[in-house]
Amino acid sequence: MKSFERLVLSHLKTLTDPLLDSLQFPYRANRSVDDTVNMAHHFILQHLDSPGTYARILFVDFSSAFNTIIPSLLHDKLSQLQVPDSMCKWITDFLSDRKQHVKLGKHVSASRTISTGSPQGCVLSPLLFSLYTNSCTSSHQSVKLLKFADDTTLIGLVSGGDESAYRWETDHLVTWCGLNNLELNVVTLYITINNPVYITNNPIYMYH
Repeated sequence: MKSFERLVLSHLKTLTDPLLDSLQFPYRANRSVDDTVNMAHHFILQHLDSPGTYARILFVDFSSAFNTIIPSLLHDKLSQLQVPDSMCKWITDFLSDRKQHVKLGKHVSASRTISTGSPQGCVLSPLLFSLYTNSCTSSHQSVKLLKFADDTTLIGLVSGGDESAYRWETDHLVTWCGLNNLELNVVTLYITINNPVYITNNPIYMYH
């Protein structure tokens, strides 16, 4: 099965890569976590060259990321990326109605049917999650949303103290996560204010 998964993985990468969000970095050729960091630095430093500017940065990751994928939603997302319907159906079937049990020593639990998430150790899981989150993007030019696996960085490039776009995108991110069964990991969620010359004290509070 692993060999077949690798074939699907290779074909899926070829099909989807040209259509992916440019700020989606993981599991793509010639892209790494270093590129993600460098891109974030570039956006911020370029913005801070102008007077009266600062940047707000929100770092987020998701709880049990691969375990939260809903197959039917993934099917729709793959279709939007022009993945053939036959492959969409195969992936949906692959993720749906899986049997799972726990073994501890000589004791084995009763089996349960699982229809959410991707199997542990599955070759396809990282890419499927990346495709699942591909539609999470910013609609404001002054807000950049960079993604690397289950880590997401929201950068608000603020001018003249107007944070409305950044705050709108923050609310939109929370809403998008709710609609896509993704839970924000509040423990590692924090806000950094860049540019000490223009510091303000208006934090954003996020509630579940």
